[in-house]
Amino acid sequence: MLRKLLILCSCLSASVWATSYPLPPEGSNLVGRIQFHQIEKGESMADIAKLYDVGFLSLMAANPGVDPFLPAEGHVLTIPTQVILPNVEREGVVINLAELRLYYFEPTGKYVHVFPVGIGRIGRDTPEMVTSISQKRPNPTWTPPSSIRKEYAAKGIDLPAIVPAGPDNPLGEYALRLAHGAGDYLIHGTNKDFGIGMRVSAGCIRMDPKDIKWLFDKVDLGLKVTVVNQPIKFSLEPDRSVYLEAHEPLTRSDGSKKILGVPQELTWWLQAMDKSDAKARAVVLAQNGVPVEIVEPQSYEQPDTYFRR
Repeated sequence: MLRKLLILCSCLSASVWATSYPLPPEGSNLVGRIQFHQIEKGESMADIAKLYDVGFLSLMAANPGVDPFLPAEGHVLTIPTQVILPNVEREGVVINLAELRLYYFEPTGKYVHVFPVGIGRIGRDTPEMVTSISQKRPNPTWTPPSSIRKEYAAKGIDLPAIVPAGPDNPLGEYALRLAHGAGDYLIHGTNKDFGIGMRVSAGCIRMDPKDIKWLFDKVDLGLKVTVVNQPIKFSLEPDRSVYLEAHEPLTRSDGSKKILGVPQELTWWLQAMDKSDAKARAVVLAQNGVPVEIVEPQSYEQPDTYFRR
């Protein structure tokens, strides 16, 4: 029976569960559900990440120890399609760099759509910002800055001053320019079947071609875009359960990483409710990017004075 259930889950369309979720009720920050996929012969982690529209690194983090290129046939993977919403206003586009995900909150306030993204590589970090969409460009041309042209030249590639639209353009078929700074940052597609859910760009936000087309058609000029870096997210749910989600912190340009710990606000709440923080510390240590219930639902009233979100 279990095997049949796992096979059923693996065959569910990614468009049903992987990207679009009803927003949770008041007081909740948890959306989606965990899925499972039984590996078939010849499948790679990249294939499965694309099937469910999740990031490659997110899938690896949720399944530590699995060979990304030759996963064992029959092995059951955890698909990270349940998330805690970032601790930010639910408006417009929200990008959480630490989890390499983009959230689009519909103006109706009813749905959120979640997509994996590629972000700036080490030394070309995508900055945190609150900005807006200043330009929508179908079939964009690419004007690589001098620094990028030098990088390519060092590899023996002579980039033109302007790369025309077409199959050789790394921006893909759609680009959304952000108003931040001089307008150097874009949310765009790609002409490569690689890099979604990874740190590979020169600072822009890279999306799968089908995802950027969907988003491009939905958003308007002036839409708010918020870019944050939240490797740890947690939520006190209406049933008084507590979920914690931890991601590996991004490597800084100098090679260091932020040291993660249990958020102080959560520690205070656990202490006030006489709850152990052992599960919370284990989740932070594991950094597998999957929401974990660290406090079970409570059947009695508890004061929430010590916990505000």
